[in-house]
Amino acid sequence: MPQNRIQNNFASDKNRVLIFDTTLRDGEQSPGATMTHAEKLEIAHLLDEMGVDIIEAGFPIASEGDFQAVSEIAKITKNATICGLSRANIRDIDRAWEAVKHAASPRIHTFIGTSPQHRAIPNLTMDQMAERIHETVTHARNLCDNVQWSPMDATRTEHDYLCRVVEIAIKAGATTINIPDTVGYTAPRESADLIRMLLERVPGADEIIFATHCHNDLGMATANSLAAVEAGARQIECTINGLGERAGNTALEEVVMAMRVRHDIMPFDTKIDTTKIMHISRRVATVSGFPVQFNKAIVGKNAFAHESGIHQDGMLKSADTFEIMRPADIGLAGTSLPLGKHSGRAALRAKMRELGIEMADNQLNDLFVRFKALADRKKEVYDDDLIALVQDADTNEVHDTLQVKRLRVICGTEGPAEALLTLTVDGVDKAADATGDGPVDAAFKAIKTIFPHDAVLHVYQVHAVTEGTDAQATVSVRIEEDGRIATGMSADTDTITASVKAYVNGLNRLIERRKKTAPGVDHRDVSYKMSAEG
Repeated sequence: MPQNRIQNNFASDKNRVLIFDTTLRDGEQSPGATMTHAEKLEIAHLLDEMGVDIIEAGFPIASEGDFQAVSEIAKITKNATICGLSRANIRDIDRAWEAVKHAASPRIHTFIGTSPQHRAIPNLTMDQMAERIHETVTHARNLCDNVQWSPMDATRTEHDYLCRVVEIAIKAGATTINIPDTVGYTAPRESADLIRMLLERVPGADEIIFATHCHNDLGMATANSLAAVEAGARQIECTINGLGERAGNTALEEVVMAMRVRHDIMPFDTKIDTTKIMHISRRVATVSGFPVQFNKAIVGKNAFAHESGIHQDGMLKSADTFEIMRPADIGLAGTSLPLGKHSGRAALRAKMRELGIEMADNQLNDLFVRFKALADRKKEVYDDDLIALVQDADTNEVHDTLQVKRLRVICGTEGPAEALLTLTVDGVDKAADATGDGPVDAAFKAIKTIFPHDAVLHVYQVHAVTEGTDAQATVSVRIEEDGRIATGMSADTDTITASVKAYVNGLNRLIERRKKTAPGVDHRDVSYKMSAEG
């Protein structure tokens, strides 16, 4: 909503908390979490649909790709305010405005590091930095009525200086002041005290919105964010699944559900449709290549699982014995009933809806073919199997320069493993065989023989989707070539096949990045990553 509507809303409801999602900006800065243009648009649409108030769509000055993504998101988003990040210089701010100006509700977010550690980077004195803050915030406000300003590393900034620069930013026209815990340093009591101090000491503080942006380096991002809200902050900056650099950011699903479940002690409201949480969590995990840990709060695979006898007995008698929220509250089916090879399309569609996944007819038809093929190999197909099939289809949807046509592997206790592989490369079948230290090594060497490349494999992960020897294996890889990082994922009941498909998927994503990257320019500019507000 435009800033004047935000302010009017706050005048009538002081317990309304704005949700500012930065999955597409801070979340995407996680090494290896780069999303394609189409994936960014899809995630932005899902965020808008679920009721996020502000979407920080990217860092427009970082690259032409970031600029185009922010610009298009600004044009197509229906409800959310679209925000572009910029450093404290005129060129950055102008570029951010060019990207967001077509949004129904645009916002410029500009920042500068104010702690002693960060003031040393541009080698500015306190007075020089204060002048730059006044100049750049004023420039941003002359372009846009909705301006957010952040003192990067605010939690390690001297209190007197922090009050001084916040006052300067407010007088220059900032309508939202964000207080970032950039390095995840603070604790809940400090987080609350900092907001209270600013509200008490800074002239004009009661006329703007304070935001909190916390990192999870000490595991306290959610607690710090909620403490800041209790102290008077009315905007939480967060990401889906807590995605972000290092240990990540405040997780959207955690703060939203905490305020909903414990409304008795935290009487704050958001406009988030929580039933959409599970779907967007899975999509972000898929497109970013960052799987959700099993015991992750709210969206983890085990968040609603009960294995011990005491817990199971209690759940059978009354669900609220051990569950403080219903699975349906986040868009998750409460059961995990398997389908079989005799199940039809109607049953499959109903199951996907239970899992919080709506599918068009063509998507369902494609999934049904994959489901039937899997059901022929497995006795029972469980919820997690279906989710793996959907993720596998998503990761291979548009990247088809390389396709796996045929694979045969010979391995055992005698001699090196051997892989015989046929790939379709731009429509032409090419075959190779290779040996290696195990079947996966041999298969990956065969891929490189067919399609020479300089990509380095940094991560190779395998996990069984369900139990049993016929379980699907989901394989994730992360590879890097010339500064470009790409992830690949695939699922199959054959672990080696899944490994080869995941590696090929990662290579296809690298090929796409080659096409979109100008010669000599890395599409993930290291200089902007190092200086971006965290």
